[in-house]
Parts: sequence; C-alpha cells; structure tokens
Amino acid sequence: MIDVRDYPNISTPMSFFEAISKIPRGSGNTRGIADYLVGFAKERGLFVKRDGADNVIIKKAATVGLESRPTVVLQGHTDIVAEKVAGCLKDMEKEGVDIYRDGDSIRARGTTLGADDGVAVAYMLALLDSRDIPHPAIEAVFTSDEETGLIGAKAICPEDISGRIMINLDSGEDGIFTAGCAGGIRADVSLPIKRDGKVNTAYSLSLLGLLGGHSGVEIDKGRANAVKVIAELLSRLPDLKLISLSGGNADNAIPREAEAVFTTSAKPCEETLSALAKELCPDEEVRLVVKEVTTDESAVTKEDSSVIISLVRSMPTGVVAMSKDIDGLVETSLNVGVIRLFDSELSLTVSLRSSVGKSKLALLERVTEVAASHGARVNAHSEYPAWEYRRESHLREVTLASYERIFGKRAEVVVIHAGLECGIFSDKLKGLDCLSFGPAHYDIHTPDEHLSVSSFSKTWELLLDVLKNI
Repeated sequence: MIDVRDYPNISTPMSFFEAISKIPRGSGNTRGIADYLVGFAKERGLFVKRDGADNVIIKKAATVGLESRPTVVLQGHTDIVAEKVAGCLKDMEKEGVDIYRDGDSIRARGTTLGADDGVAVAYMLALLDSRDIPHPAIEAVFTSDEETGLIGAKAICPEDISGRIMINLDSGEDGIFTAGCAGGIRADVSLPIKRDGKVNTAYSLSLLGLLGGHSGVEIDKGRANAVKVIAELLSRLPDLKLISLSGGNADNAIPREAEAVFTTSAKPCEETLSALAKELCPDEEVRLVVKEVTTDESAVTKEDSSVIISLVRSMPTGVVAMSKDIDGLVETSLNVGVIRLFDSELSLTVSLRSSVGKSKLALLERVTEVAASHGARVNAHSEYPAWEYRRESHLREVTLASYERIFGKRAEVVVIHAGLECGIFSDKLKGLDCLSFGPAHYDIHTPDEHLSVSSFSKTWELLLDVLKNI
C-alpha cells in the first residue's frame, strides 16, 4: 500500500486546490487559470502547450524504473459552474471562491465550491510538482469550458496526445468508477416579443430555496425546476403583463431560483401563491416573496406574455426514458436551465441528454416542435457523443484491483447519465482505454457544494497506486 507520507517533497493536492480556488474560473472565464498552469509548467521546466481555447497540456517524463510503462493521460476541466446564493456580493468574474473547512467537508462561502472539477486540477498539479512519486510518463490535459458544452475537449488537437490510457478525474462518488456516459446537445430557444408603453406600478415575485443540482446526476430525483414552477405560478394571475423574467444560471444545472416583475389586474396574494409553490415543490424548502415595486420599464404585451408562459409550461423537462438494459440508469432527459427576458426577445436554454443517439435527436425534434407551436425558433449546438462501455479494459482491471487491495472492498463500475469529456476523447483518440473516478463531493453546481476531505485523500492514494501499477 502506498503511504503518501513517504513522499515529503511534494506540495499536497489540497494546497493546490486552495491555490486555484483563488482564481476566478467560471465557464467562459478560463484565461486566468490557463495563465497559472502555463506559469506552473515553465517554472518546473516541463513541456507545456496552450491552445486558443485555453486548453493546457503539460507533459512529464516517467520516473526511474517505469520508463517502459505506457504513457498515462490524466484529464480534468478547469472551469466551474459559478453559482451563488441570493444576496452574495462576490463578483465571480473577478474573484475566486472563499473556501473553509467544516468537519470532513470543504465548502465555499455563498458560492459553488468548484470541486467540480478543481479536484482534478489539484491532483494533476501535485503529481507534476512531485519529485519522488513513482509514475509512468504523464500527459496532463486541462480542458476549458466543459460545463457549457465540452467546448475545450472538442478543440483539443488529437496529435498533441500520444497516450491511449486515460484517467478522467471528473467523477464524484467514492468507490464508484464510471466507464460510460450519455451524449448531449444544447438547444437555445428564442421567442420574439413586443412591448407596450411604460408602467409605474408593478409586482415582483421571487422564488427561492429550491435544491437544484446537476441536470444529469440529479435529474431523476424529482427536484423542482424553478423556471417551470414560476411559470405555473404566473399562469394563475389575471391579465398578466411581464416586465422581466429570469431564472437559472447554467443549462446543466437544475434552476434553484427565479424572479419575475409584472403587472396584473388583481393584487397577487402571497399566501395563495406560496401554498401553490409548496404543492408544486413538496419535498423542498421553497420560499416565495411578493412585493409591490415601482418601475419605468415597458411591459410585454398581454398576448405575448401569455405566449411566454405557455411556452415555458409546455416545454418538457426531467426524465423522458429509463434504460432498458441497465437498472436505474436514466437513458434520456432534458433540463430547462436558463430563462432571460430581453427587450424584444425571450431566451430559453435547454440541455438534452441521451445514451441513445436516435433518442437524443428525437427529443430535439420534440423541443423544436413545442417552440415552433409558440412562434419560437431553436438553435441546436454543442453536441457531444456518448461514451460507450468498453467490455475489456486493462485500466479498469488495474484500478479495481488497486481499490480492493488498499481499501479491502470491491468498487462499483457504472455508466452514468451525466456527460463526460471521455466521450469526446474516445472519439478523437482511437483505441482509448478510459476510466473516470474521483472523490466524493456533493450538491455540485449549487452553493451547497461540498467536498469530503477523507475521500479526497483516499482518491489521491488510489491514483498513486494505479500509476505505480498500470
């Protein structure tokens, strides 16, 4: 068994996690973390390449005695879902997250933690920084903008990667190894709208406190979608004219909050709407706030306001089909992730997933039909392939054996509904033997995200053992 205390001349993965937490790195804002990685490699005399998408590849030669072993690709993404609680003043475009220890957990104050996928970045940096840890040749691949459509992975040049054994460090359950995942596609729905003259008095409705979560991992848990719920509440108000409407921050996160400003012919009753909200979200601590507000904004016409509400209510969300081959696996789903009302247009972003290519396209057709019936158009983009399960895998065998030897129990191998970059790399790198694992972290894509310290340490120990024995 490897004891990490045998290697005193390294910075720990946790110290690197603390360091990168100070760098703002929400999706689309990965320049700073890419700068850090390039500087890190140059300081240590390691090969480094950065591309125009802010992907960074760092290579390190094998340690003495392991030169003949196959090159191992370590991979994770640098971006995070930058969510925060209502009232949090942090500018996540310019500021990192404030992390702290809470028992066995690492959390962030008021924001997402970024363990998804900061843990991968931290592990890879610690290995690249080490002088004494035995390992074969390493190609550390840091991809950008995974959370918004696997954009970085798609931009990777396959000629820059020679290894055909890849450990993806973007899974979040201790003792569970991922060996396959769903494919997906994004759909941007746009609805043109017209506005009337300006209004003076209006009402605001804020929907707060929902659980939210990852739109792949938690989509089968029946969690309420704030965008769908607020549309249902607004549908009960007479002569509604919307002034603003917003909800959600990422298409791959189940929306936790939503807000609308509107006029109506009857003062909305907070008690009645709250009762309906609790009925729609029976297992969640939903909160509703209704206020009278002053505004000089123009209201959307009554007719177009009605179309907006109907479009949102009609758009499917959640589980569409379960796998017929793997018990408990979601096969096809979609998530209404973000809604924004602009001056002359409503924007609705939907994330679609399926492990069956035909089902994914059929679901996109369904979304397109719903949109078209309301006069909206759909722009489909950011498609990525499914990662098919490989029946024979040397990497999987070695990893399972390491886990059982170190921890005295067998690990579980699963295929998941969430999208992973492994599908992109398996498509680009023919013959790739790939496996995904990582430490236990919870409530990802929400400000409640937290990382298990003990699991973080266990996964590091496992990774070192796999690299020694692969």
